[in-house]
Amino acid sequence: MAQVPSSLVLRRPDDWHVHLRDGAMLQAVLPATARTFARAIVMPNLRPPITTVDAALAYRSRILSALPQGQPFEPLMTAYLTDDLDPNELERGFREGVFTAAKLYPANATTNSAAGVSDLARIAAVLERMESIDMPLLIHGEVTDPEVDIFDREAAFIDQHLIPLRRRHPGLRIVLEHITTEQAAVYIRDEHLAGDRRLAATITPHHLHLNRNAMFMGGLRSDFYCLPVVKRECHRQALIAAATSGLPCFFLGTDSAPHPRSGKESACGCAGIFNALHAIESYACVFEQAGALDRLEGFASEHGPRFYGLPLNDDTITLVRKEQSVPSRLDPVETDVSAEDSLEENEWPALFHAGETLPWCVA
Repeated sequence: MAQVPSSLVLRRPDDWHVHLRDGAMLQAVLPATARTFARAIVMPNLRPPITTVDAALAYRSRILSALPQGQPFEPLMTAYLTDDLDPNELERGFREGVFTAAKLYPANATTNSAAGVSDLARIAAVLERMESIDMPLLIHGEVTDPEVDIFDREAAFIDQHLIPLRRRHPGLRIVLEHITTEQAAVYIRDEHLAGDRRLAATITPHHLHLNRNAMFMGGLRSDFYCLPVVKRECHRQALIAAATSGLPCFFLGTDSAPHPRSGKESACGCAGIFNALHAIESYACVFEQAGALDRLEGFASEHGPRFYGLPLNDDTITLVRKEQSVPSRLDPVETDVSAEDSLEENEWPALFHAGETLPWCVA
């Protein structure tokens, strides 16, 4: 067995799927992402959702204003697709460099998705326009049919919607986000190996670490509830194989999704796991266990920019093999948030890996 290095220098990574929220929550969680990642694809599912160029510009301004002083970070904005979104507005935002991509939420599939797309036929003109201008489509890939078991909704989406969509729009650049199943990993791998370079997937740290037992270990664990939900162990192993494969169709997307404690600890708990603060260390654990630390940089720092046609980052981060204990929640002092902008103390989101010891830390 190869000796594990005491440190690892990586080209600075990017996060190709993150929820930064808004207001006090944005102020609280943004430093955790900007600490490690140079750029991030920012999800548009606010209330109201980001559906216009002006709304995206205003949100980007709020993000940049919330950054700790002197912290470099580039938010990459996305448009929230609705049944009646104007293709001209979408194209204008893309050509002006405001929208990097557009996000497809099936209506009512996840947090703040009620305004999402009710039927792909309703956005045919939008998809045709995106295909013609080579604008990436980011997909939350789950069906919402209540007759379909929640653990089967991703696989059903691939069969019922994604495959037919790609037949209708073969030139469309697509990212199937936060994949959770063996079916998704195998489909994307096989398409890539067959020569298709217009389909990719992001993989989260929590789907690499957790199987569905985690939600019920010693009781109902709302902090491990996310959408798509974590699946069986065989699916987790398939995701690990995909992430560590070195194939450029798989890359980092944390889907870090913070909620206040009252949102997670309620009769109808919110879906989402806040993992941004220790995300790269979390991925490093998985890659080390798989004997694939030499492939972490590709997954974290190279595959995503190349898929999006963006330059690689020039600077680096260093991971040091040094144990760190993960606290139960964010420390307001570490986030550089002023008292007037801060969440109430009992509303700070819990951290992924809370109470655990990670063997890596960012120098």
